Amino acid sequence: MRPMLLAALLLSTSALAAQPSPQDARLGQIAGGVDAGRMKATVAKLVSFGTRHTLSSQTDTKRGIGAALTWTESEFKKFGLPTVRPCDTVTGRRVPQPTRVCDMVAIQRGTERPNDVVIITGHIDSRVTDVMNFTSDAPGANDDGSGTAAVIEAARVLSKQKFPGTIVYAALSGEEQGLLGGKILADYAKTQGWNVIANLNNDIIGNSCGSDGVCNDKVVRVFSEGPRWQGHEELAAQIRSLGGENDSPSRNISRFLDSLAERVPSIGLDVMQVWRNDRFGRGGDHTEFLNLGFPAVRMSVAVENYNWQHQDLRTEKGVEYGDTIDKMDFPYLAKVTKLNVAALAALASAPPPPEVTVEGAVSTDTLVKMASPAGFVVRIHCRRTDASQWETCPFPSKPGPLVIAPVGSPSGLNVILKGARVDDWVFGASLVSKDGYESPVASAVPGGAYKPWVKPAEEKK
Repeated sequence: MRPMLLAALLLSTSALAAQPSPQDARLGQIAGGVDAGRMKATVAKLVSFGTRHTLSSQTDTKRGIGAALTWTESEFKKFGLPTVRPCDTVTGRRVPQPTRVCDMVAIQRGTERPNDVVIITGHIDSRVTDVMNFTSDAPGANDDGSGTAAVIEAARVLSKQKFPGTIVYAALSGEEQGLLGGKILADYAKTQGWNVIANLNNDIIGNSCGSDGVCNDKVVRVFSEGPRWQGHEELAAQIRSLGGENDSPSRNISRFLDSLAERVPSIGLDVMQVWRNDRFGRGGDHTEFLNLGFPAVRMSVAVENYNWQHQDLRTEKGVEYGDTIDKMDFPYLAKVTKLNVAALAALASAPPPPEVTVEGAVSTDTLVKMASPAGFVVRIHCRRTDASQWETCPFPSKPGPLVIAPVGSPSGLNVILKGARVDDWVFGASLVSKDGYESPVASAVPGGAYKPWVKPAEEKK
């Protein structure tokens, strides 16, 4: 682009930020429809099935995993959403006999880009101390009735709206037996050819006091992987040379959620970004999405109470054990669900993040390259290599991300950032829809693209 044309197209985000955002106001309004009372009733209904252990009855109409899945399907259908039930027959260390494991999934098709998909998940199965005990009562109120309630409530609230992209709502089975439902849905997404922008996995999001008496109802933790796992062996040499240790798509989803919570104060919650894939030595269903190259994060409470997780119902020395509904904080659960609802609405309204690269070795300037923005506005972001969040971008000399009007060039977009030494910065880009909704940032690093990484040889086939 010629210098005069580029100068005319570059805008300062600080100038834009001075104006109130109608997009954020709409997101807050939509999220305001979340109802804590409805979510309490949902968790109570889930608890009423006695146990939702993956190996429990699939045919009993009142008790077990089958009854819980069927009831969840009926809730989705009340909202006018079509449903599917992806299944697989599984055997393994925690599934000794071949067992059919199923998820319950509702799909809200996008009006313009139905193949661009954002997924909210929670696992519907429950357990007690012995992970193989499928007969004892396992209420699973917080783990993970809370996540399933968030999925159902998000479907209720968002099904009243229309979005350009598709939203998928999923209650997953088999998490406690080895992330089985997460793998089933991730495989289903791959088979369907979905362009998965993000999986927001909600697991243990409904209590605010920990085992040690520490309470915190103002923070939610968001866990995200650093370098992307899928393709990491092939990408390792490039990452070592060009960077990307802190710039996987999932890490940028985490940053996106943090920014969203700040911009929509009615959510009433602060995001604590925890930069590891999950809690120390533990795991969740989002990992199976990451294994296939789909961006995914886990949301969980600020402080966990370990007496109320994976425990037989009992009282010992005055300490109550077991995951019962009376231990939950439903106003807190509603806040976490509001964050999910606002994020789903934002992601389904925005374009998919671009694929962006940079060049600039042995140069005082940096060349930013990406595929044609297809009519969307492009924002170029940057931050110092030791900075945790995207910062003001002082190139050519104005603060904020550079904003470039759509050019529609079939050869893509090439922008030279004068005076930007590529050694000292990390660069990224986002796309903005015609009505002002911005995608998460995609980092211009090896493995920074939101689509699953493929070997260059496979890409040419």
